[in-house]
Amino acid sequence: MIRKAWFHCFSGIAGDMAFGSLVDAGADQKEIVSMLNKLELPDWTISFEKVLRCGQSGTKVNVITNETKTHRTASEITDLIKKAELPERVTKRALDTFEILAVAEGQLHDMDPADVHFHEVGAIDSIIDIVGTCAALEILSVDEVWSSPVTTGIGTTQAAHGEIPIPAPATVKLLQGAPVQGSNIPFELTTPTGAALLAAMTVGWGQMPSMKIETTGFGAGERDLDGQPNLTQVVIGETVETTKPGQPVSLLEVNVDDATGETLAHAIACCLEEGAHDAWITPIVMKKGRPAHTVSVLCSEEQIEKISKVLTSETGSLGVRSQTLHRWPAVRDFQTVEIEGHIIGVKVTSGRAKIEHDDAVRAAQALGVPLREILSRAEEAWRHE
Repeated sequence: MIRKAWFHCFSGIAGDMAFGSLVDAGADQKEIVSMLNKLELPDWTISFEKVLRCGQSGTKVNVITNETKTHRTASEITDLIKKAELPERVTKRALDTFEILAVAEGQLHDMDPADVHFHEVGAIDSIIDIVGTCAALEILSVDEVWSSPVTTGIGTTQAAHGEIPIPAPATVKLLQGAPVQGSNIPFELTTPTGAALLAAMTVGWGQMPSMKIETTGFGAGERDLDGQPNLTQVVIGETVETTKPGQPVSLLEVNVDDATGETLAHAIACCLEEGAHDAWITPIVMKKGRPAHTVSVLCSEEQIEKISKVLTSETGSLGVRSQTLHRWPAVRDFQTVEIEGHIIGVKVTSGRAKIEHDDAVRAAQALGVPLREILSRAEEAWRHE
């Protein structure tokens, strides 16, 4: 069984909101604080408060500190987390989050990620929010993180470098490739911390994935919004084991003879972003010997209308054909291995391992070695565990 957490970011997401939603969903507060106390941070306290946002109850995380230091380098934070000797998956998720944040900030400021100085994110409360979120996911035994499209605000806000646009440049950089939707709310609904957590851990975007729901929770933001609860929701459950005759899925297809490779690739990407199970392109020959392509998409019955619109609008096809199939997805187990200090995820199915590509790429770049070497070493390490 795979336990999933789906974040519903209808009012955006921040580090404290993600953290609060998991506490609200049942993550044990004493266990969380016990893990956080392993971090070598100066005097701080934390409390979890039940609040209302537009009549909906949620949990607000309050971190109090007298620290005057408001920035730390990425390497300082990495050392801090590694020294804490947290559970392996907590360490990996926290390091991944700060690493992807450092890479984004480094690209924005044209500097080495290891030398990036985190300002707001380097403060104690932000470190607590990120590590606390990872600790809460572990306590709730969450294997996979999923997310809805992420809502952002509009306008400007004050940061360490002065006034910046909303969404913040770092937030935009972190959410590249993710589905994002704007709003007319003049506040920073999604922060770099919240975006980094999703960018580092999310395995799928879109509607709630198929699962048997066990619990849900809401994490509260700092302010009240007019007419909209300033909350992030999390829904947690387990994958339902498949039994014969398998899970029914819909196969949608269009034939296209006048689209470029770039157009077809974009159509595939759009379908996957909308939550399709899979999508692919097959070369065919049509009437009069014309070369063409069939674009095929697997999706649930509930997604047929939405993905059909994507197919027709992106490919220019005049129609879509469909048929019902059945599938038997294998149950996967998530494990990790370590290569020279870099934690790499491994998905295991029926004794076969698939190395997490993004983890391997980051390790290869950091170590300055070919990607295929990291993939080989990671698989070898998994086999000897």
